[in-house]
Amino acid sequence: MDPVTFRAETPLQALIVEHALALAKQLEQTANGAADGRVLGAVEAFAVPAGRELVRKAVEATLQAQAECVEKKRTRRAVAGAGPGG
Repeated sequence: MDPVTFRAETPLQALIVEHALALAKQLEQTANGAADGRVLGAVEAFAVPAGRELVRKAVEATLQAQAECVEKKRTRRAVAGAGPGG
């Protein structure tokens, strides 16, 4: 397969894509390293906790980005309110 380029529009998207690609590589390695007849079990045993961790990191990064956005808005409002006549 030819390489595919992904374009992330935000740091959050870039982080999630990066982690998802790493997970995909680990899944491939797990499947390729599993003994015959054990591929499904090996992949599932790896994928379930790794998938949970990917989702946890995505949620954490989303909430952190949102908190930073709210803080920036608060700072702008405070600065605007401190101006002349404010």
